[in-house]
Amino acid sequence: MKRYAIIGAGMMGREHISNIALVDGAELVAFTDPDEASRNQSMAHAEKAGFSPQAYDEISAMFAQESLDAVIIAAPNHTHYAIMQEVMRYPVAILLEKPMCTSVDDAAALHRAAQDHQHMIWIGLEYRYMPPVTQFVEQVHRAITGPVKMLSIREHRFPFLEKVGDWNRFSENTGGTLVEKCCHFFDLMRHILQDEPVRIYASGGQDVNHLDERYDGRQPDILDNAYVILDFAKGSRAILDLCMFAEGSQEQEEIYALGDQGKLSVGIPSAQITWSPRDRKGRTVSTVETPTSALEAGDHHGATFFQLTKFHAALLTGEKAEITTWDGLRSVEIGAAAHQSIETGLPIILDPPVPAKDDK
Repeated sequence: MKRYAIIGAGMMGREHISNIALVDGAELVAFTDPDEASRNQSMAHAEKAGFSPQAYDEISAMFAQESLDAVIIAAPNHTHYAIMQEVMRYPVAILLEKPMCTSVDDAAALHRAAQDHQHMIWIGLEYRYMPPVTQFVEQVHRAITGPVKMLSIREHRFPFLEKVGDWNRFSENTGGTLVEKCCHFFDLMRHILQDEPVRIYASGGQDVNHLDERYDGRQPDILDNAYVILDFAKGSRAILDLCMFAEGSQEQEEIYALGDQGKLSVGIPSAQITWSPRDRKGRTVSTVETPTSALEAGDHHGATFFQLTKFHAALLTGEKAEITTWDGLRSVEIGAAAHQSIETGLPIILDPPVPAKDDK
């Protein structure tokens, strides 16, 4: 039995509690959060899931009392860097929620520091693990489309949810929408294309959401829509189409890959994969089933569960993380470059990536 703790007992922390309950050989023994209401809500949630964890208001107190195998960090974005500095002092595996950090400098520093941590560090860019997306990627990698020339990811969804202290209303805390939300999609692009972006151009704004909100007299400054175009080193092009005032959309996420053999697409939540060959013969539509328990355990179409099962398996076998701090750093760099492009009106050229030797 592996002993887990969670740092950050808010909404995402409770999703992780639900998923730990579904993983054989995983036990939640503790969690920590400075907010009493969050601790109380997560304690009730944990007990309902069959756990009897200890609750702490400080990380140091938790480590002083608990013997842990793994820690999941689901605290607000702007606290990730400081929390990781503390947690990496202990001999535990770490699953750090996205985004890895809110700035490129912090993400780069954390990536360098991670090379000295002797245990697994896994970054929670879990959209790779939605079962329909996983199958979509597998088909692309089998070259059903031929070499991908164009890749599109569309997310049309609801506005940002309310969080404790309204921390997610300001880019200084989130890293900005294209880091906070869209690091998932930039990671997916790299994963699907197995390549790195070299040039980014973006246009976006805050046009609908949160305009009438005020927090200590301040208006939120988070983007609610954007287009981001990426040129990749091997010649592929990708685009992100984000709208966060589209609650009525039939699909929340849609991904399209197009090559010289045809077009492959996947939609969430329909979980349908559609293959459209150029000759219009043999078009197929298939639906990918996801276990109901995984769907009900969170808001990410089973992705959090399937990621946790892989994390737990690696914890048992000593294998390396599938999503490393290098992936976390790259996703932050791309999001930050997209924000810079919006601010300047210019395309941003990315320096060639140089991963650390051990690439954790």
